[in-house]
Amino acid sequence: MSDGQQRIPILRMGKCLLVTIQVDLQDQTALALQDDLSAKIDAIGATGVVIDISALEIVDSFIGRMLAGISGIASVLGAATVVVGMQPAVAITLVELGLSLEGVKTALNVERGLQMLASMGDGIDAHGD
Repeated sequence: MSDGQQRIPILRMGKCLLVTIQVDLQDQTALALQDDLSAKIDAIGATGVVIDISALEIVDSFIGRMLAGISGIASVLGAATVVVGMQPAVAITLVELGLSLEGVKTALNVERGLQMLASMGDGIDAHGD
């Protein structure tokens, strides 16, 4: 990007979007992700979003609120969100910060997250439609 701001890639898998966060999120990158993801959900009519945070070793209160915010925005736009790959230390930190991430579904990994969306009728189908 010419403005030097990192963008998190958003991959489309049928009616599902996959976001793999590989870098520690700075506030501006997290806000850009929120904007980009909501635009992509709207543009393709996504019904499911999987956010893989397995590479994150630290999640502060801002990032926790951002994940909850993304889930809320996605829900309003008709998409379910599953956060996957949360490391135990991250889960402990979120609880210690008092962030229950209400409304945010979690799964151990991307495969289980996609299965969860499929069981809710929000995932990819065999034809990718």
